[in-house]
Amino acid sequence: MITRIAHTAIRTRDIEASVRFYRETLGMKEAFRMQNPTGNKLGCIYMYVAPSQFIELFPDGVEEAPRSNKTIGHAHICFEVDNAAAFLEEIRSRGAPIDTELKRGYSRCIQFWTHDPDGNSIEIMELPPDSLQAQANERIVQENC
Repeated sequence: MITRIAHTAIRTRDIEASVRFYRETLGMKEAFRMQNPTGNKLGCIYMYVAPSQFIELFPDGVEEAPRSNKTIGHAHICFEVDNAAAFLEEIRSRGAPIDTELKRGYSRCIQFWTHDPDGNSIEIMELPPDSLQAQANERIVQENC
């Protein structure tokens, strides 16, 4: 049985700029760095999101992927927060690009959007009790008790 999403991997153009964004702008901690298998070069950097959840940043990206609402494949990553309005103001004060202001999503979540230095879309989401996600969490936990 799958218990959680362990990590998502992002190839970066400038890994140190990406580390700064995820650390200084979004407030994550750098968990660790790994060398490539031969040990002569940086392989990846893990950024800590929550227990057993990470963002894996890889260096040396060179090709831009097409981005649109019709592109097949990865679309965005979403981070849950306790208070979306407060987090929006916190990262705005740190200079984060704000792609959309705070709004209610179709699922009744509270959300806004930003992006990292490579243009990867990031959704920030709060799950109030009336959101479909919070209701599903409650229902599925009850079913598994």
